[in-house]
Amino acid sequence: MRTTTKRMLPLLAATAVLGMAAVPGAALAEGHGGGHDATTLEAHLTELNDSGASGTAWVTVEGTEVTVKMENTGLLAGSPHAQHIHVGGKNQCPDPDKEGNGENGALQVSDAHDDYGMIVSSLTTEGDTSPDSGLAVDRFPVGDDPYERTFEVSDEVAADIVAGDGVIVVHGVDHNGSGEYDGDVMSDLDPNLPSEATDPAACGTLDVAQMGAWPEGGADTGDGTTAGIEQSGALLAGGGLLTAAAAGAFALRRRQTVSTRN
Repeated sequence: MRTTTKRMLPLLAATAVLGMAAVPGAALAEGHGGGHDATTLEAHLTELNDSGASGTAWVTVEGTEVTVKMENTGLLAGSPHAQHIHVGGKNQCPDPDKEGNGENGALQVSDAHDDYGMIVSSLTTEGDTSPDSGLAVDRFPVGDDPYERTFEVSDEVAADIVAGDGVIVVHGVDHNGSGEYDGDVMSDLDPNLPSEATDPAACGTLDVAQMGAWPEGGADTGDGTTAGIEQSGALLAGGGLLTAAAAGAFALRRRQTVSTRN
């Protein structure tokens, strides 16, 4: 009995479709929630005010759900550091050498406003994440503590971040090297706080990340659930199905050869 090419091609096509459905690009486009396409952006934070701070932030937007993960270094240990997503102004970080109105020409928040705009999300560790929590110093990470959280934003804020208009800013600088927030100059945001507590320490613009940039691990949503892009699982699944597709094709070709010989 002869197995014809016409009978074999549909089977090969079906097997190939299974493999194509599992390629990493398809898995990433679906996003970690499955309801919307997800966009992941990355910001490389560099120092302001000679703070010595630097870091990296990853932000994934899926619908109105935003997942943020940050890793910083060089921040004042033992002190809280306010951190936000800003939108507006020129959608950029100020020049690190820009002179400000703070202590010894330090850059204050009002000096950088034209560059990175207003707060749209406060990256607090718990509770409210709106601009109203911009100075909630008891709910921000301390020192170089890593940050990871998922929260909801408005449609407008989500669209601005996806468009690449978001800027990550971390605040808190020890200008005089005392090891704490102090000094004679008060904050231009809250006269009850020293300027050191609110002066910007690091800044980075959010740009669309390269595929695979999202770090491993889930995200604390604040309500006991987790969210994240588990790329390694998608890659393994895609590789398994593609291997199965190749094996299926080989088996069909072998069967054709045997049938032809018979």
